[in-house]
Amino acid sequence: MRIGILGSGSGSNMQAILDAIGAGTLDAEIALVLSDVPGAYILQRAENHGIPARLIDCRGFKTRFPEEAQQETADALKAAGCDLVCLAGFMRLVKQPLLDAFPDRILNIHPALLPAFPGVAAWKQAVEAGATESGCTVHYVDAGMDTGPVILQAKVPVLPDDTPESLHARIQVEEHRLYPEAIRLLQSERRL
Repeated sequence: MRIGILGSGSGSNMQAILDAIGAGTLDAEIALVLSDVPGAYILQRAENHGIPARLIDCRGFKTRFPEEAQQETADALKAAGCDLVCLAGFMRLVKQPLLDAFPDRILNIHPALLPAFPGVAAWKQAVEAGATESGCTVHYVDAGMDTGPVILQAKVPVLPDDTPESLHARIQVEEHRLYPEAIRLLQSERRL
């Protein structure tokens, strides 16, 4: 399986997928890494591992993912032969034509137990709401914000002395375990 990764930050979830591939626990390869943020460390991680990587041109758009950029992204992923697209900290809402190009083949990892706390800084939302439990969710991407069907979830307790940062750190440990597991699950069920 050839995986395309879209990310906006450090790429720690991409690294977790790459580590699972290297350990022989995930039968796949990362074919292309794309980022919407110039200088994002995910691009450096890809380069360090000899994975083709490039910038998605979203200049002039702070948070929106313009249709032209989505089409260019879809074209690049198809040209790289990607079977699956994994969002790894990608901070733009995916819509058509990208969804049309990869129907039921775009996954996201979200740092909360969806449907609770969709959107940005979910770990902060959990602490501020006084939640006693949080975690992470791997789900299919649809046109909504963190609304696609859930594939797997992992729970993390919210401790009385948690800060948003300490909770986020514990959630990320589970994210790094869960994302490769979800991909393996879908492969075993022949959904991918």
